[in-house]
Amino acid sequence: MAALHTLWMGLVLLGVLGVLQTRAQAQVSLQPNFQQDKFLGRWFTSGLASNSSWFREKKNALSMCISVVAPSAEGGLNLTTTFLRKDQCETRTLLLRPAETPGCYSYTSPHWGSTHDVWVVATDYEEYALLYTAGTKSPGQDFHMATLYSRTQTPRAEVKEKFSTFAKTRGFTEDAIVFLPKTAGGT
Repeated sequence: MAALHTLWMGLVLLGVLGVLQTRAQAQVSLQPNFQQDKFLGRWFTSGLASNSSWFREKKNALSMCISVVAPSAEGGLNLTTTFLRKDQCETRTLLLRPAETPGCYSYTSPHWGSTHDVWVVATDYEEYALLYTAGTKSPGQDFHMATLYSRTQTPRAEVKEKFSTFAKTRGFTEDAIVFLPKTAGGT
């Protein structure tokens, strides 16, 4: 009976520690004094890391895309991304709704219908931006993504290293991090 009680207490403790770890992982730092007007304009999606099974299956076939960030009438951002899919250029626009804290937004996934949060973690506005996205695709299936935006198609090695370090601090392994090659069409 004592062994069963000890086992049960151990499981409860692991559960509590798991909840604490999940809450700690959910905390994301934001770019201090984020200035939305400086964040506007054209960005190249240069790096990605994700826990999505789709991403793991397709990451080697992905290529760089262009994202244009513009103000929305609601005070948030319109994020319009052009990418290559099946040798054709496709364009999609997401409305990023502002949260209470500058640099934090949310959007509704057109594919899953779920709400995802987006944080601008770091940016110098002129060269790079690091973003983190988290949400739930379906019950019990969390979605996480780190994104490197660059103002040019060839981010410096230091910027790539900064992204890799950031992605690893968010729990992504080296094999989940990809730097996207330039594409000849669509962007």
